Amino acid sequence: MTTAALSRGAWSPVTRYRRSLWLLTTRDLKVRYSTSFLGYFWSILDPLVMAAIYWFVFTQVFGRGVGHEPYIVFLLSGLLPWMWFTGSISDCTRAFTRESKLIRSTTIPRTIWVARLVLSKGIEFVASIPVLAIFAILTQWTDHPATLHWEALLWIPAIILQTMLTLGLGLIVAPLVVFFRDLERAVKLTLRFLFYATPIIYGIGNLPTSPIDFHFWAAFNPLTGIFGMYRSAFFPTELDPFAILVSALMSIGFLAIGLAVFRGSIRTVLKEI
Repeated sequence: MTTAALSRGAWSPVTRYRRSLWLLTTRDLKVRYSTSFLGYFWSILDPLVMAAIYWFVFTQVFGRGVGHEPYIVFLLSGLLPWMWFTGSISDCTRAFTRESKLIRSTTIPRTIWVARLVLSKGIEFVASIPVLAIFAILTQWTDHPATLHWEALLWIPAIILQTMLTLGLGLIVAPLVVFFRDLERAVKLTLRFLFYATPIIYGIGNLPTSPIDFHFWAAFNPLTGIFGMYRSAFFPTELDPFAILVSALMSIGFLAIGLAVFRGSIRTVLKEI
């Protein structure tokens, strides 16, 4: 391959998009932690505090059996991907209003302004995985040690599906908030409700099946199947093939809808901001 061909390949639209996305993502992470003393630890402190609270409430106060033992590993395997999801969607509500001047003055594809938020939170999620591993190792000296199963390989498709789902929802939310500012508050309320409607502090097996089959209807929450894939690394019974199928179809669907909504509204968005 000639030097000219290499040069053209290096600056192809796909390469320019990838480089711009990475540049903005790393900039976000540097700005976020440059003035923070704890830096990276802030990204794991929130789920750790939440996990500690729920562990105390359900194991020490109520003493009720939800999820699986060790419960702290069960909690973290749901809370860590949840923080990625909720953090991304929350940030997407301000994707265009926070840096409107910069967005108007650049010619890079505008989807990058949403994708960078999903990617930066995704990097924080990946960086928090060692914390889950540490707690899993610490349980080896307890009565309920965490055992790693082959289903840990499902983390890769789970991350891909969650990226598609989160990006699709972000592409819907980001432009609509520009036209309907109250949507930002509505998203916060929806995320609060979704936290309890998603098997995070409990398992899908804890849902009643009578008189209403909540186990069946929970599968239509796209996060149910994805979080089940994460948890199956330590708790294989949390793997629900039907929920995974629904999650895959809904992730693809939301991504397609998000791209359509974004492309159809971006010109008007640029005028509004």
